[in-house]
Amino acid sequence: MPQDRTRKIVVTGVLGAIAVLLGLTRLGFIPWVTGASLTIMHVPVIIGAVLEGPLVGVGIGLIFGIFSMIQAAVAPAGPTDVWFTNPILSVLPRVLIGPVAWLVWRGLKRWPTAGLIAAGIAGSLTNTIAVLGVIGLLNLVPWAALLPIAIANGLPEAVAAALITLAVVAAWQRFAIGKRRGANL
Repeated sequence: MPQDRTRKIVVTGVLGAIAVLLGLTRLGFIPWVTGASLTIMHVPVIIGAVLEGPLVGVGIGLIFGIFSMIQAAVAPAGPTDVWFTNPILSVLPRVLIGPVAWLVWRGLKRWPTAGLIAAGIAGSLTNTIAVLGVIGLLNLVPWAALLPIAIANGLPEAVAAALITLAVVAAWQRFAIGKRRGANL
């Protein structure tokens, strides 16, 4: 039991560090045709939750959210980044990613490929819907503008999260995907 707890703490720290590294290096932001960037910084949260459970997902999401809040205050990249100094906008949605992804994975893990894809999509859409929902509730952007943002950025982010989650977790767990197993994807 202590080894299991140690493993969860290590996975939380490593994947939390990867999320921070993706933000610091800007590797977690993929330039997109809309002018905004697609983010994959939430993918370590999804992977951690699928591999180690909802509490690990919450821990990594907390690291990601606190980093987002600090980054918005210290080095904003654009005028809307100052909104993310509010922990309700920067931390709360990120803490929800892991538990949602884990619940979806848990429900579908009999079908590993579908389960991993669905967990990636669910975790990513949780981030998108929660962030945009808080932006709407705080009246930072009119509600009518949020749906086009969700479609233009949220859906491609969900596809990217699904593919990365599938590749990483299948390799780590050595799930058979098609005719290949594990890292031979």
